[in-house]
Amino acid sequence: MLPRRQFLTTGATLSAIAAQQSVRAFATTAQPTVRIGVMGLQRGLSLAADLAALEGVQIAYLCDVDKARAQSAAKRFEEKKLAIPKTVTDFREILGDPSVDAIVCAAPNHWHAPATIMACKAGKHVYVEKPCSHNGREGEWMVAAANKYGRCVQMGTQRRSAAGTIEAMHKLENGAIGKLHLARCYYTNLRGPIGHGAETKPPANLNYDLWQGPAPRVVYRDNVIPYNWHWFWHWGGGELANNGVHALDLCRWGMGVDYPTHVTSSGGRYWYEDDQETPDVQSASFDFDGGKRITWDALSCNKHGVNAFCEFFGDQGALELDADGRYRIYDRNDKLVDKGDQVSGGQAEHLLNFVTAVQANEPELLNQPILEGHKSTLLCHLGNIAYRTGRSVSCDAANGHILGDEQQQQLWQRAYEPSWESDVSM
Repeated sequence: MLPRRQFLTTGATLSAIAAQQSVRAFATTAQPTVRIGVMGLQRGLSLAADLAALEGVQIAYLCDVDKARAQSAAKRFEEKKLAIPKTVTDFREILGDPSVDAIVCAAPNHWHAPATIMACKAGKHVYVEKPCSHNGREGEWMVAAANKYGRCVQMGTQRRSAAGTIEAMHKLENGAIGKLHLARCYYTNLRGPIGHGAETKPPANLNYDLWQGPAPRVVYRDNVIPYNWHWFWHWGGGELANNGVHALDLCRWGMGVDYPTHVTSSGGRYWYEDDQETPDVQSASFDFDGGKRITWDALSCNKHGVNAFCEFFGDQGALELDADGRYRIYDRNDKLVDKGDQVSGGQAEHLLNFVTAVQANEPELLNQPILEGHKSTLLCHLGNIAYRTGRSVSCDAANGHILGDEQQQQLWQRAYEPSWESDVSM
């Protein structure tokens, strides 16, 4: 008989494989059309294009608070000779249309949980980009909303649907490198400074009030939108929440762990003197029951690479996993003994998996259901809380809740603009 943890994690990978098989069946079986509205067209345009390429999918709405971006996205559909969706500024118009089955939320992080919760309340399924929430409480609300309203809610960590990644996880779960104790993951980039912004009026094409949505109001500054909000705690979660969630999700999956017991993080802003609040150098570590640890290291302003996206270490060897799904397995003497070369980022497969689950109205088919998305996103929040308070975080292994530190517990949640609070809470 398999130990409980091994049974659960093996079941997770087998579920992913089963979902992949259901995707292949979908390709050859007539299915009802799924009408989708896409919210946030910087990242969302790529998702909309891949969804529009699927049989049985109609992009009914393109939504962005920047009118110019929404019009540009509609023009792209026209150029590709696709049916032109209706363009709107306020995503609540999508929620009010009973013919829409699902929304894609690719707006900034502070919108991910509120839009998902509101969509579930309106009877819509949701594909929400990573990280699924701005804080820990929001993630729990998302799980509650999906369960209460019976909706398919998938987080966009698309490597969960990449064939090579699934194969690598299956190898780990079947003991290819023995008992696992450590996973390490990395991120590097070459980001520049954002300078010192000035308070000014928003551009005429931007509905800044809707961009802020449920977040408490702050004055518009000219160096925040469209991308640099990532580097301010009010809206984003820095590099850890922006890109760390992808690799941490794979590490958590491969290690077969849920919530940590102990979290540490350190780093700082070392490269530029500008308005950014989040660190450009950061390391975080997460300890779990059973003698298991995950570490993450990021360098935002120097792109010198590392050998792999994630590395797993067991008592019989090691496995390196690349971001594109390729992997290499080494024995205890560091000799290459196996490898996989299936290359895929997984986005098209992940979207198809979501559509298949929506058509069947079966959340169990999802490769990355919101509960699993919440667990991985929570690692980012806990790492940032450790960094911001300068202290390690002690957690309840049953749910990830912070133990015994009132200042850290305050960062588990946030305040909301009063006019939105009842809409976004559970």
